[in-house]
Parts: sequence; structure tokens; C-alpha cells
Amino acid sequence: MHTFKLPLILGLAATALAGCATTQTAGNQLPAASFVGTETEVGDKYIIGALDELTVFVWRNPELGAKVQVRPDGRITTPLITDMTAVGKTPAQLAEDIKKSLTQYIEDPLVSVMVDKFQGTFSQQVRIVGATEKPASIPYRANMTLLDAMIAVGGLSEFAAGDRARLVRQDKATGGQKEYDLKIARLLKKGDTSANVKLEPGDVIIIPESMF
Repeated sequence: MHTFKLPLILGLAATALAGCATTQTAGNQLPAASFVGTETEVGDKYIIGALDELTVFVWRNPELGAKVQVRPDGRITTPLITDMTAVGKTPAQLAEDIKKSLTQYIEDPLVSVMVDKFQGTFSQQVRIVGATEKPASIPYRANMTLLDAMIAVGGLSEFAAGDRARLVRQDKATGGQKEYDLKIARLLKKGDTSANVKLEPGDVIIIPESMF
């Protein structure tokens, strides 16, 4: 009699575990992205971040322009302007603020700001942490995918459990966070195109180590 009960119990347990696994992973898969983009999408306006390198140009007054790096405190200094906030502004907004400050010295200045090297704000970066060759924060670029991010950090480490990786994303509608499953090992080692997903600014990719 005990012989018949044991398989029945094991079968019920397996069914229950399968049900739990299905519930845990349901609804947290991202749609696949193309390996090669067929269309170029324009990203949101770039927001200047700390350590960005900028060129400030003032037409007909080149001595008032400068090549500057945004300081860690988010400010820049140019000729005639001290400690102007740059972080959190678009290049056009910063140019307009510089123009307003220069109007007390010259008439109707024409100012442009170009970003030479960029870091972006944290909200515009993609952070990859855990079992990767070189964990890093990388600036988000329009049309960036999981494959692009993994190339930037040198792929998975030797002991990475790439198929148990998670993506944490800010939910703009609720202000909370959502988590999604990633299959990085399947993407990098098997070339599974369905495992390549589009990234968004502010995404955090967490890669655990294998327990074996």
C-alpha cells in the first residue's frame, strides 16, 4: 500500500513545484529585440551629467567659450561665468542659461553647447553588476539592447549564472520597480535571438554567480 502512495505524493509535489515556478516567472519576460536594427529611433533629449565634457561656443566671441568638464558637483565654470549648474539640463537649456548670463557683458550673444564625451545622469545609464567581467555603468544609447550592454562589459564571468540574471526597471506609471528574467547565457553562448531584449535608460542588470 505504501508503494502506491509514494509515487502519488511525489507526483503531486512535482506538480505543485511546477505550478509555483510558472506563477513566479509568468508575466516577467521582455519581448525580443532585433540583433540588427532595421530602423533608427531617436532617443529622448540628452540630459547633461556629472563628468561630461562640453564645448561652449560663443559666436564672434571665442574668448568667452571654453572646453570644460562638468564637475562632480554638477557645475561648470567658463570665462565671465562662475559655478553655473549644468547637470540636469539639455545642451540647449544650458546654452540659453549661459546666454542670459553673458547679456550683461555683450549684446545678444549666440551660444551653443556641444557634448564631446558623455556619462549621462544615473537615470540615463545602464548599470551591470554581479558576475560579469567588468561591472560598470554605461551611458544609454538609443536602440541599446542586452547584447550591446554585455559586449560593453566583456560578457559573463567564468562562474556566472547568466540564465538566472534579472533586469530591474523603473515603472514610470506607478513609480515603483519591475523585475524581468534575462537569459544572458542563452544569448551569448547559444546565439538565441529571442534572449536579446531592448534596454531603457536607468535599467539595472543583476547577474548572480552559479552555486556550483
